Amino acid sequence: MFAVMKTGGKQYRVQAGDVLRVEKLAAESGETVQFNDVLMVGSTVGAPLVDDAGVQAEIIDQIKGDKVINFVKRRRKHGSKRTKGHRQQLTLLRITEILESGAKASGVKAAVGAGAAGVAMTEAAAPKKAAAPKKAEAPKAEAPAAEAVDAEKPSNLLDAPRGGEADDLKKISGVGPALEKKLHENGVYHFDQIMAWGPEEIAYMDDQLSFKGRIERDNWIEQAAQFNAEKE
Repeated sequence: MFAVMKTGGKQYRVQAGDVLRVEKLAAESGETVQFNDVLMVGSTVGAPLVDDAGVQAEIIDQIKGDKVINFVKRRRKHGSKRTKGHRQQLTLLRITEILESGAKASGVKAAVGAGAAGVAMTEAAAPKKAAAPKKAEAPKAEAPAAEAVDAEKPSNLLDAPRGGEADDLKKISGVGPALEKKLHENGVYHFDQIMAWGPEEIAYMDDQLSFKGRIERDNWIEQAAQFNAEKE
């Protein structure tokens, strides 16, 4: 007998004895879990799920998938490129039993994703206790608002470039000829000036350049430090 079940946003056609790699589940090796999202069992098709059906499995191990490389390149005159790697967390399991009915009363822990809150547990009809009266909840204190950063004019602004020659600030991603001209008008000619700015100086220059958040969003500080090191 086979079944079609769903977990982690994917569907799997399984039968007893199959070994699968699925999105990480909140369970330990050796535990038995049950998948209750069953779309089909044998010739029975759900609408959309088969009522009271389930697929039970034994957790073999928590593993990681193959490494995936993500390469990003910005196509500009002085662009940038970045390579990132990722290994998806997975759960290795073995299908032990397919239940056409009786899944709700099996008493086996339902399979829950690692990011889900809580673990569902179904057991044979147990007497329900009367709900305790709820206590009056104390009013929740509002979280303090994030403090605004006070703008402060950088102390390293210049009247003219050192040695009469300015750095090519257009190397910084997001800086074109017009923005470079604005930087010069505000006394910024060199990479080492930009890399020395703190939050207060960044807030001041954001206001002067009329680009709120641009400096932090495009990582000007890191780029300036990199280009300054290459110059040396």
